[in-house]
Order: sequence, then structure tokens, then C-alpha cells
Amino acid sequence: MDLFDKLETRPGPLGKFTSDGYGYYTFPKLEGPIGPEMKFNGKDVVVWSVNDYLSVGNHPHIRETDKKAAEQYGLSAPMGARLMTGNSDEHEALERELADFVHKPEALLLNYGYQGIMSVIHALVDRNDYLIYDELSHACIVDGKQLAMAEKSVFKHNDLESLEKQLKRASNKMKPNSSILVVTEGVFGMTGDLGKLKEIIELKEKYPFRLLVDDAHGFGTLGHDGSGAGTQLGCHDGIDIYFGTFAKAVALIGAFVAAEPRVIEFLKANTRSQIFAKSLPMPIVVSARERIKLIRQHPEWREQLWENTKKLRSGLIDLGYNVLPSESPVTPVLTEGSTELAQTIMREMREDHGVFVSGVAYPVVPKGVVLLRLIPMAGHTNEHIQKTLDAFEAIKPTVFSEMSEAVSAE
Repeated sequence: MDLFDKLETRPGPLGKFTSDGYGYYTFPKLEGPIGPEMKFNGKDVVVWSVNDYLSVGNHPHIRETDKKAAEQYGLSAPMGARLMTGNSDEHEALERELADFVHKPEALLLNYGYQGIMSVIHALVDRNDYLIYDELSHACIVDGKQLAMAEKSVFKHNDLESLEKQLKRASNKMKPNSSILVVTEGVFGMTGDLGKLKEIIELKEKYPFRLLVDDAHGFGTLGHDGSGAGTQLGCHDGIDIYFGTFAKAVALIGAFVAAEPRVIEFLKANTRSQIFAKSLPMPIVVSARERIKLIRQHPEWREQLWENTKKLRSGLIDLGYNVLPSESPVTPVLTEGSTELAQTIMREMREDHGVFVSGVAYPVVPKGVVLLRLIPMAGHTNEHIQKTLDAFEAIKPTVFSEMSEAVSAE
């Protein structure tokens, strides 16, 4: 069978939506400066779907930094992979600053979060090892698991009994040259709850394993100093390998992994996605350094983010919505309904109320469930929050009518 003909017979679970809803439900085009207000289809909307948690992406000082860095270096330098010709003092300085920020001895800069953690997982374990991961892990971890040659097993989400079962199984099967790597998240991006990091770390007293934590949503937003979920939970030292991305709080491309020196030295020579890829351009690195500096100098940005999160969440709960018990700025609203309901909610919010929210339904979440994920930013105002709550009040007949129909059908 011709490969291209075969592709038409298996569009994948999202194929229908990328075709029928292109430009609206999928691949929408938000225009204008990054912020809590942007344009969609020519209309001004309040945006709750952009991961610029601390509203740093359009900060005037950052815009000026970006401009000067582009003028000084252009977008090409340095050319080549860092292992060969793509290293610089700026890259190394950023790594030192990241390590200091997250209280780890050393850090390694990565080009992207998604490919970065895939490559880190692939590098860390071999065919003699055991890889155990949370079932709600992000797709990048799942894909990293696919690359890894280790024996894999999954534990139920944040279920310590399930994890211990897998640890016991792996421990009993270990050879002299076998190791165990447990992978979880600091913040689970769709539901907003934190990984059971403290409890997982306590299991090290019973089982020989190392812990890798993907803290994409926690880096910059959690902890007294923004150093992440481990700090928030009081167990940061127990995280053996800390992974953070710039794509959330830093509002930029790039990521990093932080650990003890021997681990970083190993990863420098074995993360294939970095060894065989061009280094991050200088303007990105310079901008990242300045953004990290500002984030550390302005804890009030994080405080404002949390204030906005609490106002939004409490307002939604007062309106009768099922807001999942998130422990992070991620604000998930769960309701019963179909894919069509998810599309209706997005359309009504955007067209009738000027509020841009993103919703997901099956196959991203189980059948019969609609999840609206709102991402607060420090730059959201009380007016933005109130406008959004008014919109959620207005669409209640749409949202809850399908729930009523489902109950009646039973």
C-alpha cells in the first residue's frame, strides 16, 4: 500500500479537529503583543490560554533587551552545536545562573523542553535499567519513555501504593548493573495538581532509585523564591534531577536540566538532541539571562499571579463550576459533555463575550468530559477577571443544560 494513501486511513485522534476546526479550535491565531489582551479574528479578547505566567514576555525592559541583543549578535551566532562550535560565555553564564536559581550544583542548557527531556530520559537509562513514570505524565515524558531502552512501567497518578508496587517489582528483578529511574512532574499541566514529591522521596529509604522531576509549570511560579515545586513542598534536595523549561514563566524558547556535576558531565556528552542540533542563538540566551534576573528581582510578580489565580478560582467556584483542586496557577474547569459542547463553549466565550479560553474533550480527556484550562497571568487585572466571570455566568445555561440532559437520560 502506498504510504501516502495509508495516511488517509489513519488521521489520528486529532486529525478531524485539525482539518475541520483549523484556525479556530486548532491552530488559532492570537495577534498583537503577548499579554492578557490580544486580538483573535480581528476582535479584542481577554486571553486565558497563553503560558506567560509572570507577564514578562512583553515587558518593556525585555523588549529593549531583545532588540539590543538581536542588533549585536544577529540570529545566527553561534553557529553549530555547542559540542563543536556553538558554545559561548553567555551560554555558560546562563547555566550557572539557572543552577543557582534552582539550588542545584550545575545545570545544562537545552534547546527545547519537549525534545530536551526526551533526550535526557533516553540518555540516563540503558537496557539493564527500569523506568517508572506517572500515568498522567506529559507527552514529552511518554515519548522519552518510548526512546528509552529500559524496561518501563507506569504507576497510577500520584498513587504511592501503585508506585511502591512497581518499585518492589523492579527491585526484585535488578541485576548488579541495573538502576531505577522514577519520573514524575512538579505540576501536572492539565489538572494543576502537584506531584507527590515528598512522599516519593521518602520511598528512597526502602528502594534504590533516582528521581527526575519535570517542573515545567512550577519553575518560576512555585516556592518562596520561584525555584519550583520541590521548594514549595519542602523537599527540593531530594530531587536528583530537576528539569525546567523557559516556555512557561520565562515566556521563551529553551530549557535546562540541573543535577550534581557528574550527571551534568554525562549529559553534556550523551543528550543526542543537543549534540546533533544547533546551539540556541545568542539573542535567546541573552534574553533568558535578563528574564531570569528580573523574575528573581520581582517576587511581587509571582505574588500578583497567585492573587489573580485565587480570585479567578474562587469566582468560578461561587458560580457553581467544578474547579479541580489545583495547587498551581493552572485553573482547570471540568464539566460533563461532548466534543460539540467544548466547541460551543469556546465559540460563545470568544464571539459573544470577548474571552478566549481553550477547551479539550475526548481523546485528550475521557469520553463524556470537557476540560477548560485557564492560565492566569500576573498582568491580568480585576477587570479582566470580572469580565471572564461574567462570561462564565452567561454561558451557564449552555454548560449545564447538557449535564441535565445526561442525568435525565440515565
